[in-house]
Amino acid sequence: MFPLTVENKHVAQLLLSTGTCPRCIFRFCGVDFHAPYKLPYKELLNELQKFLETEKDELISEVPNPPPKKIRLQELEDGIDGMDNLSQNGEGKILIIEDGSIASKNSNLNVCNVCLGILQDFCEKEFIKKVCQKVEASGFEFTNLVLSISFPPQLSVREHAAWLLVKQEMGKQSLSLERNDTVQLKEAYKWITHPLFSEELGVPIDGKSLFEVSVVFAHPETVEDCHFLRAICPDCFKPAKNKQSVFTRMAVMKALNKIKEEDFRKQFPCPPNSPKAVCSVVEIECAHGAVFVAGRYNKYSRNLPQTPWIIDGERKLDSSVEELISDHLLTVFKAESFNFSSSGREDVDVRTLGNGRPFAIELVNPHRVHFTSQEIKELQQKINNSSNKIQVRDLQLVTREAIGHMKEGEEEKTKTYSALIWTNKAIQRKDLGFLDDIKDLKIDQKTPLRVLHRRPLAVRTRIIHSMETHYVDEHHFRLYLKTQAGTYIKEFVHGDFGRTKPNICSLMDVTADILELDVESVDVDWPPALDD
Repeated sequence: MFPLTVENKHVAQLLLSTGTCPRCIFRFCGVDFHAPYKLPYKELLNELQKFLETEKDELISEVPNPPPKKIRLQELEDGIDGMDNLSQNGEGKILIIEDGSIASKNSNLNVCNVCLGILQDFCEKEFIKKVCQKVEASGFEFTNLVLSISFPPQLSVREHAAWLLVKQEMGKQSLSLERNDTVQLKEAYKWITHPLFSEELGVPIDGKSLFEVSVVFAHPETVEDCHFLRAICPDCFKPAKNKQSVFTRMAVMKALNKIKEEDFRKQFPCPPNSPKAVCSVVEIECAHGAVFVAGRYNKYSRNLPQTPWIIDGERKLDSSVEELISDHLLTVFKAESFNFSSSGREDVDVRTLGNGRPFAIELVNPHRVHFTSQEIKELQQKINNSSNKIQVRDLQLVTREAIGHMKEGEEEKTKTYSALIWTNKAIQRKDLGFLDDIKDLKIDQKTPLRVLHRRPLAVRTRIIHSMETHYVDEHHFRLYLKTQAGTYIKEFVHGDFGRTKPNICSLMDVTADILELDVESVDVDWPPALDD
């Protein structure tokens, strides 16, 4: 059943006569159900002409445009090489413009003066197949996808002009047309193309999918359509660092909402002029949202930083905990980059023992995302076999939200340490006993001198929950501490020139220093422990 009614006939005839395509005519007549938009373009045009009951010799036929200059036919690269013509009868061939962009050409169609060919050439099956070929050649794993379409901002100006034209004509019949009474271009495009993409790729379209296919359209011929708006609404077009042009879609829409109808009509034709060429596709890109891997690591070396140690552009040590773990993940997940985070950090000369320190790694734009639990176990084993400096346990895929559990523990949880301490004065066992009796000792720590270059100057109150001493000899003893997370242990021992008070030196009335330090446990119950 044809979607237009007798009441639409005058508007439909007007739009068609001024160069508007059938699907855009449906939009401005308020056709808000999907089926009519999905019909093949030629069928739509024939049905529309029949509906308008135009005599054969008066039909507004769409004749071919001369090809734009500097256009040459060639096979598309990047996954499109070697393809035959888009259809058996040779229509709808893909063109490569000199700047490398993609344009679709159907020899029987004029270009719509509103959508610039978007709803003519770029929602037909032949074009969808070309995009899908590029998606399949990208090498990404995906079980669903979100389709992101970017239209040239001047389309909004042309839509506004067409709306004003229709609104004026309907006003002559004492009818009104609000802006939201029309179907938006992007909405109609989705109605047509989403089922086609889903069918071609065999996966559903899902707005929450982490896999995004973005298609960017451009139309150089009409790029100046929206420039007049800047003179009338200059406050809407302010330069932004991350934008190449001030004429963004949002800026144009903001200006269109502000400009008076009479001012718009003075500056821009209603109806808009018919272009010579259709839009071109300047970009088809695939990207996958980040995935997150978490676990716990043990560090057994006293000559290994947690993250790359670089000072003034010079690397001090060959490797780091971060790299020994992440290099393997980058390879297996086929990711572009990563971000490493952990529940606190240890110094280069400090070991992390016990159950290890929780960590999480964000893998950016991974091409492979589906792993069985057995494959993750094998990946963990591969990491552990690659170095004797670290070991990883409880490796698992987690959500972005779950990482918050690790960060919550950085300041709120407790940590247990073991320190080998030297004293300048000779000591006996009895000199240590009083330390064992101290509970929940509050200390004030001014930002240590050794980290002042990367942490703000402040005084932080921390709690030493308990201490236990083991006598070694007259100048050495081992101290086991359970402290609030975020406590600087080395400074608690030697005092950091009085910046930490009280400290072991002041408590024992000696000069003391720390020779070895180990993290025995990080009491954060995350990530969940796994059975080996």
